[in-house]
Amino acid sequence: MSVDLGVIGIWQRAGVLDSDFAVEIERLGYGAIWIGGSPPGDLRLAEELLDATENIVVATGIVNIWAVDAGAAAQSYHRIVARHPGRFLLGVGIGHPEATGAYRRPYDTVVAYLDELDRHGVPASGRALAALGPKMLRLAGQRTAGAHPYLTTPEHTRQARELMGAEALLAPEQKVVVDTDAARARALGRRAVSNPYLRLTNYVTNLRRLGYTDDDVAGGGSDRLIDALAPHGEPDAVAGSITAHLDSGADHVCVQALGEDPMSGYRAITEVLLT
Repeated sequence: MSVDLGVIGIWQRAGVLDSDFAVEIERLGYGAIWIGGSPPGDLRLAEELLDATENIVVATGIVNIWAVDAGAAAQSYHRIVARHPGRFLLGVGIGHPEATGAYRRPYDTVVAYLDELDRHGVPASGRALAALGPKMLRLAGQRTAGAHPYLTTPEHTRQARELMGAEALLAPEQKVVVDTDAARARALGRRAVSNPYLRLTNYVTNLRRLGYTDDDVAGGGSDRLIDALAPHGEPDAVAGSITAHLDSGADHVCVQALGEDPMSGYRAITEVLLT
């Protein structure tokens, strides 16, 4: 892979990210910033974050295939890597059937999009694919640097590594709540997980593959499910949930600290994992 993400990165929605945030995340020692949600195709935010920093990688998590034409994504990719070689990873994904009336034949649509990126000169090593199920995970390993699974568990990471083989990038996202008050932390995790993710077919199907039941995904999510998807506690405890992905085969973990002040969570985790 031509882009070195490091072992631990952060995932945040575009509204949280700015140049000052990026500079602090780099100072703390994180290897990558993943722009969450569906950033517009011009990818100006990625360029701004790279301009403000020196070495950290910026990745998209993810550019939505339905929203951004492959040619436009490729044009932005080439503009950014010309300015910041080796520091940008184009993450793309199919999104969810609930999000677009055009959703159809997701696997074939992703293959066609990757074909277009090929034609526009975006190398496989410079892109990653949002993937949860076996077919998409295999495709990610075959046609891109690897997979960026979202809302998963270390068990999913273990299964994904077995499916993809040893060489492909595996970079799961992991939500955490640095808070020892279980009720408060679970409430925060439940808000982040239940809406919209427990209303989206792709995620619920994947959770069922991992052994969670209808009762687990109903009513905003059972405590068992929320504790797995957004673990909470002291920095040591939440750091353990991150290293569990690494122990299960991840190359890189994208940490999403929840709360009104996510930076405080990232600072706390740094003291355990990055010092």
